[in-house]
Amino acid sequence: EYPRYSRNIEKMPPKIVGHPGSMKMQEQPEVINYQFLSADGRWKVNLTNGFIALATPAYTCWEDFATKLDEVLAQFIAVYHPAFFERIGLRYINAFSRKALDLEDVPFSDLIQPGYLGLMAEEDVPERSFIRAMQEAELNLPGGCRLKLHCGPGMVKRNGEEDKEVKFILDNDVYMAGKVEMKHSAAALNTVHTHADRTFRGAITRTLHDAMEPQAL
Repeated sequence: EYPRYSRNIEKMPPKIVGHPGSMKMQEQPEVINYQFLSADGRWKVNLTNGFIALATPAYTCWEDFATKLDEVLAQFIAVYHPAFFERIGLRYINAFSRKALDLEDVPFSDLIQPGYLGLMAEEDVPERSFIRAMQEAELNLPGGCRLKLHCGPGMVKRNGEEDKEVKFILDNDVYMAGKVEMKHSAAALNTVHTHADRTFRGAITRTLHDAMEPQAL
């Protein structure tokens, strides 16, 4: 399934150790990152001594992604027999294009809920006045989950070149930390996905929801 292989050595950033007044930078050991790509390059598995991850820019729905993740994890578990996972997470990086949705004349304030816009939600400040309006937040969620949120207008790169259209970026990383036993890992992942889905749906207005023409499952 993932025949294109590469092995990369990554240098980790130094770690600050010690106490106030006697702190110092401690070099961290290099990490070997094994990468496996599907033949079309649209699905990628990364494996190090600390994590395994599946990523794709071709995400369609949770059910399809979960099926592929199950296949990868089944092979991993059969080989390494881990007793538990220390972190289970899902990260979605969404870029809403008004051009692609035929909403070029619609302000972000009509598409994104006020809490995710920050100052851009103020009616007396025009959208064109903002040079930068990104915001970050970290929250505790029910069920032992946490959310790291990064959102605001920005540009994305396609094929190594920056797209000139300003899109609204919603980057949400939902995870569960601590020792999760294997028998509880599937339930933990479903809990994480439920929170990620709610975050996404809570960030958009009905106008944006309808413009994306969601398909009933």
